[in-house]
Amino acid sequence: MLAATASGQIVIAWHVTISPAWFDPSLAPPQITPFGMLYALHDALVRALPGQKMGPALAESWQESEDGLTYEFRLRPGLTFHNGDPLTTEDVEFSFDRYNGAGATIMKEKVARVEIVDPLVVRFHLKEVWPDFMTFYSSTAAAVGLVMPKKYYTEVGDEGFKKNPVGAGPYKFVSQKPGIEVVLEAFPKYGRHVPNVKTIVMRSVPDSTARALMVKTGEADMAFALDGLDAQGVVDDPKTRVVATKHASCQWVEFADQFDPKSPWHDPRLRLAVNYALDRDGINKAACLGFCPPAGVIIPRMMEFTLQAKPYPYDPQKAKQLLAEAGYPNGIDAGLFHAIPGFPTAAEAVVNDLNAVGIRIKLAAQERAAFYADWRAHKFHGLFMTGAGNAGNAASRVESFIYSKGAYVDGGYPDIDALFLQQAGERDPKKREAILDKIQQLTIDRAMFAPVYDFAALMGVGPRIAKDTINDIYLDPFPSYEDIELKAS
Repeated sequence: MLAATASGQIVIAWHVTISPAWFDPSLAPPQITPFGMLYALHDALVRALPGQKMGPALAESWQESEDGLTYEFRLRPGLTFHNGDPLTTEDVEFSFDRYNGAGATIMKEKVARVEIVDPLVVRFHLKEVWPDFMTFYSSTAAAVGLVMPKKYYTEVGDEGFKKNPVGAGPYKFVSQKPGIEVVLEAFPKYGRHVPNVKTIVMRSVPDSTARALMVKTGEADMAFALDGLDAQGVVDDPKTRVVATKHASCQWVEFADQFDPKSPWHDPRLRLAVNYALDRDGINKAACLGFCPPAGVIIPRMMEFTLQAKPYPYDPQKAKQLLAEAGYPNGIDAGLFHAIPGFPTAAEAVVNDLNAVGIRIKLAAQERAAFYADWRAHKFHGLFMTGAGNAGNAASRVESFIYSKGAYVDGGYPDIDALFLQQAGERDPKKREAILDKIQQLTIDRAMFAPVYDFAALMGVGPRIAKDTINDIYLDPFPSYEDIELKAS
C-alpha cells in the first residue's frame, strides 16, 4: 500500500561527486549518471516506469501519425512545478528549444517544428520519417524530454537554476553543499503518487570502501556502484545486501587520435594490441564479482539491435607481436590515461594489463564532471577509458559514439556515416537491424575501440530498506525514488 503522505529519511552514498550541472537537463551527456539526479527532480512527457518500457508521465496519452511524421502528446490537466507554477505545453516547447545535450544534433536535424495546439496538446513535426524519435524523446538516451519551467528559468538564469533548481519530478530541491550533498524533499503533488520517503539525502562519497562502510554502519541506506572487494564485504554482512543492476551499460577504451594519420594510433595493429592485452575476465572478477560480462562491441548486449559479438581473447603474446609489427618491439610510451571516474578497480586493471605488454601509460586522476567536459571538448589524446549506461538502442549509441557528427566522437568513416543515415529512415526493424549489425561489425574489423565489459553496478542496500526498487525501471540502474519503501520502525 502506497503511503498517503511521505515520511522518514534515507541517505544515498554516490560513487562520484554530484555536479550542480546535473540539475539542468539541457546539457546532459550521453551517460546515465546524471539521471540519478535528473529523474528525482524532473519528469518527462513519457518515460520508462516500473513495469513499463514507455509509460505516461506528464503526458496522459500520445500518438504517432500513420505517415510517421507527427507525434502528438496530451498533458495531464492541473500539472504544476515544485514552485507552484503551472506546467503547460509552452514549457515543453521551451525545454526542447534550449536542449543541447546528447542527441541534440540529430533531434534538431530531424524535427521541423514544435506546434503548441493548446496549453495541454503539443505536436512534434518531423522533416522525415525517423523511427527513433521516441527512443530519444522518452528515454535516458537523451534528456531532451525532461520538462523545465520556462518562467522560472527565464527569471533566474543558468547560475540561479544551478543554485536552486525547480522541476516537476517526485522530489523537490531543499538545499545543497556543492560537491558534498544534496537534500531533496517529497513533492506531494507528484502525478504518479506521493513518494513514500519524505527526505532523500544524496551524498557524494567517491571512495568505494567508505561507501561500503557507510551501508554496513547504517550511516547510508544505499551505496551506488561499489567496487568488487567492497561489494563482497557488503554481501558477507548478514544485515546488508548487494543488488547488481541490469541497465544498458558498457565500458571501453577509446583511441582518440586514430583518425590522425600522424598518430601511432592511426595504425590498427596498435589498436588490436590493446584489445588482445586486456584480461576482460580478470577485470570482471576483480571489479564486478563476475557480474560484468566481457564485451565484444561498445553497445550493451541487452540493447535492441546490438550485434552479439564475441570479445577479443586475452592474448598478451599476440599483443606484443602486434606492437613489434607496428614498429614498437620495445613497447610504446602512451602518456596519461584518463578513465571515467568512479570505477578505480577496473581502471587500474586496464592500466596494469596494458603496461604488462609494453603499452606504457599512467592513470590520471579526474573528477566526473571534468571528465565529461573534457571528453565533449575533445581534449583527450592517445588512450582513455570511458563508458555509457543510458538507455536507447544500438542506433542511439552509434549516434553518440560512432557517427562522425556525434558530440563525443573525434572522427569517423564515410561508409559508417552513410549506413547510420540509411538506418535512421528505415521503418522495417529487420532491415534496420541488418544495417546496424554491419556498422558494429565494421567497428570490430577496424579495431575502432577496445570494449572492456558490459557493466553492472553493484548497489549496496542497508537493513532499513524494505523495497529498494533497483531494476524496477527498464534499463535504468537507479531506484524508482518515489517507490522506495522503508521498513516499519
